[in-house]
Amino acid sequence: MTLDDALAALKSQQVPGRAEGAAEYHKVARVYLGVTNPVINDLAKEWRQSLSVEDRVALASALWDTDIFEARLAAAKLLTQARIKADDAVWDLIKSWVPQFDSWAIADHVCMAGMKRLVAGPARIDEVEAWTTSDDMWTKRAALVITLPWTKQNHPKPEDLAIRERVLGWAAGYVDDQRWYIQKAVAWWLRDLSKHDPDRVKAFLAEHGDQMKNFARKEAAKYL
Repeated sequence: MTLDDALAALKSQQVPGRAEGAAEYHKVARVYLGVTNPVINDLAKEWRQSLSVEDRVALASALWDTDIFEARLAAAKLLTQARIKADDAVWDLIKSWVPQFDSWAIADHVCMAGMKRLVAGPARIDEVEAWTTSDDMWTKRAALVITLPWTKQNHPKPEDLAIRERVLGWAAGYVDDQRWYIQKAVAWWLRDLSKHDPDRVKAFLAEHGDQMKNFARKEAAKYL
């Protein structure tokens, strides 16, 4: 599977008029092909099954470098898999993309791939923590999005609880950042955690809620 093959497969699935709508919606200047997400899912699954990890990393890197919207989504989906043996190259490629984030859709797809690698290797949380001090909004936001699996445990092990508390510490440091996407990320983390540990979210909001934007505070408390 070459880059040209992959791009041809994507272009063969273009939906007339969809590219223009995507460009207007995402408001980031790049090429949009107008391919639906389910189609990209199917293509990426097919490529994952036919390529070695090394070849997947190479193809994902090449797709990403085109800066085509759907190609970047496909690049992320190529690397989204729970179990990957010898996954350091996958993690390194995902990390290299984070400073290039410029839209929520691409960022979230990459973070989905990153979540799998972070769960597989929780020690990587030390590398993620470095993102929390970045001046770049998307990098800073990614630290919360990629750690969302730690909001979903009803009975976390001590090591998982430690990571949860660590990320909540990051979130506490974010509440003074009034940028919408940062506030939304804090709210997202707290909202998801509230389904499994509502008392911890109540405690967070009691201490930090007054510093959050009103919409974010309401979103965080949605399920309380």
